[in-house]
Amino acid sequence: MSYLSWIILALALIAVVVILIGWWYERATNEVSLVKTGLGGRHVVLDGGTIAIPFFNTVSRVNMQTLRIPVVRSGGQSLITLDKLRIDVGAEFYISVVPERDAIARAVQTLGDRTFNPDQLGTLIEGMLVDALRTIAAQMGMDELHRHRGTFVAEIASILSTPLARYGLQVDSVSLISFDQTPFSALDENNAFNAEGMRKLAELVASSKKERAQIESDTAVAVRASEMESYRRKLEIELEERRSEIAQTQEIETLLARQLVEVAQRKSEAEESAAHARIAMEQSIEEAGLRRQQAVREQQIKQAYGIEIAEQDHKIALSEKQIEGTKVDAETKRAQSHVIEVEEALETQRRLSEADRNKQLSLAAIEQQGESDSLRVKYSSETEKQAAQTQSLIKREAAETLRVTMEAEADGMAATIAAENTRGQALHDLELERTRLKAMPEVLREMVKPAEKIDSIRVNHISGLTPQSSSGGGSNGEGDASSPIASVLRSVMDMAVGFPTLRKLGDEISETFDQGAGKNRGKDKDAG
Repeated sequence: MSYLSWIILALALIAVVVILIGWWYERATNEVSLVKTGLGGRHVVLDGGTIAIPFFNTVSRVNMQTLRIPVVRSGGQSLITLDKLRIDVGAEFYISVVPERDAIARAVQTLGDRTFNPDQLGTLIEGMLVDALRTIAAQMGMDELHRHRGTFVAEIASILSTPLARYGLQVDSVSLISFDQTPFSALDENNAFNAEGMRKLAELVASSKKERAQIESDTAVAVRASEMESYRRKLEIELEERRSEIAQTQEIETLLARQLVEVAQRKSEAEESAAHARIAMEQSIEEAGLRRQQAVREQQIKQAYGIEIAEQDHKIALSEKQIEGTKVDAETKRAQSHVIEVEEALETQRRLSEADRNKQLSLAAIEQQGESDSLRVKYSSETEKQAAQTQSLIKREAAETLRVTMEAEADGMAATIAAENTRGQALHDLELERTRLKAMPEVLREMVKPAEKIDSIRVNHISGLTPQSSSGGGSNGEGDASSPIASVLRSVMDMAVGFPTLRKLGDEISETFDQGAGKNRGKDKDAG
């Protein structure tokens, strides 16, 4: 056989060997480890590979991935805590094979292919997991379990590490996915654990309800108090806002009032100045007028005195013979003059009293008006007060002016009356004669009125009824020579003058006569 043949044969053998090796070669991965048994003993392959000759070697695979095994305990299978309460728990255990050769060998030896089937593995180790849950739950109360879940999970993992190590397993982590108190409907009252737990649970629920009710009540009270406080605060804020608005309004009104008062003061000052000027001017005018009137009156009185004295002297010269001619007329005139003097004195006194009374009344009315204005102004505002004071001052100035005017008039009247009183007897007689002459037409008119009603006149002259002269005891030549017509006229005038006296006398006589007749008739009746 040639060399080439040997080479080809060698290559063929090598190729066959390579093919066989590739066929029999088993590789380990990160997820799967290998355990080879048989020819050459047990060999664990974590990484790399191994040749497993059929019929001589057996290769077992181990799943190195983490498996999730859920465990749920609820209802009658729920966990019992330290305080005898039952809790429904749902947990997830994450378990994997320990990445060590001995652990992998134990896992292959105890679990076989279950590492690839989580359900089968969970069924196998579920008892250990539940036992760990119950063990830790029995050491802690429900509230403690709830508050210390991390401790609960760590202690479970710590307890499971030893038994699972026998199977080459380890607990990667434990998750507590559900945790709740078991409902009453799922509990058996005849169970001692349940009875005690139900009693405690009832107490806990009642206490919780009581606390909840108290909390709700306190919360309601707190809410109500908070609402009340908020409402009170709101009212206080509104009150403060209202106070601020009122204060602002008052400030504005105060400023406006001050401005108005200033304007009113300026106006009143201007009016007061104008009033003072006007009053001063009026006073000066009135005083000048009064002085002028008094001067004119004095001049007129002097002129009248001069005229009256001249006329009186003339009339005295003319009437001396008349005065000497009849003493009766002189006496009558003196009596009449005395009466007139008395009447003039009374009239003078009356005028003086009336002037003084009018002056007092005017002053009292003016003062009363000023006081009324002052009282009315007292309760008005500042502006009206200033204006009223100004008006009151003006009125007082006017009253003072009126008082001065009235005093001047009264002084003038008193001077006139005093001047009239200083006239002599001759001037009085002259004034009396002038008055008689002025009144004579009216007297004659009144004297003639009775004669107007006379239809006819019969003249019966009876001697001895005519008035006799006092000079000779008998009638003189002139009296006898008077015509009958003159005698009739004189009789009519005497009758007209004496008629009122006669009528009064007749009325009194008639009344007396009637009274006497009535008394006589009464006596006659009594006698009858």
